[in-house]
Amino acid sequence: MEPRVSLITLGVSDLAASRAFYEALGWHGQQVEETVFIQAGGSALVLWSREKLAADGNLPDRHGDGFGGIVLAHNTRSRAAVDAIMADAASAGATITKPATETFYGGYAGFFTDLDGHAWEIAHNPGFTLTQSGELVLPDFAGSQDGT
Repeated sequence: MEPRVSLITLGVSDLAASRAFYEALGWHGQQVEETVFIQAGGSALVLWSREKLAADGNLPDRHGDGFGGIVLAHNTRSRAAVDAIMADAASAGATITKPATETFYGGYAGFFTDLDGHAWEIAHNPGFTLTQSGELVLPDFAGSQDGT
């Protein structure tokens, strides 16, 4: 299996409201039947009914049980971009769970949840490179003390 993520599908409770939320962040999608597809760099974000997604994968729906163990991350080229995205998210109806602040790794990040509680980290990490097209390039951790 190649090491890449092609699609991230978010199970949502209200497709129209979720589409409007992501469009308020500048992520424009295409709706096909009851599914919204949003190009996200070399991957795609998909919005689909939470119930249909759970049924499709024969997955128990843990809705209402709190944090589901997944955080989606969006890295930026600057700290100012983190602040701007966090403000846009709040204006679009996100719940800010942690305002942007300095991080333990020398970066700057904040967290919010979307209308369905999907967690997002918006981060500027000076140790990660973003290509012109926005693809993340990890550093060579082998030279660091804890890069085993």
